[in-house]
Amino acid sequence: MKDGKYVILCIDDDKDILDSLRMILENNGYIMAEAFSAEEGVKEYKKQDPDFVIVDLMMESVDAGRNFVKEIQLLKNTVPVYMLSSLGDSLALNVDFADLGLTGVLQKPIDINTILTMLKTKLK
Repeated sequence: MKDGKYVILCIDDDKDILDSLRMILENNGYIMAEAFSAEEGVKEYKKQDPDFVIVDLMMESVDAGRNFVKEIQLLKNTVPVYMLSSLGDSLALNVDFADLGLTGVLQKPIDINTILTMLKTKLK
């Protein structure tokens, strides 16, 4: 938390997705930190100490998002981590995301109400 606002780290290689997330988050009182790759995401995670993380599954490589999650688990992560994927709904039904170190999965395209409700629930 910075200046009384929650910090949300968003990691995606698609600038349009990050721009959409920034508009949603900042218009609703959150601070958004961003990264365009899993490697950059780990650096921002260490720098920003976020309250919540949203990471894309497939970026520079198919498992980039999963690799990011493994890295922050080694750093003793305790904040909610949601995977963002176009496979979101089917992935959530077929994979035990807790085994992957995730709190949950979000579907692309981004649903504003889903994200805002989730943030309010998880960041009490």
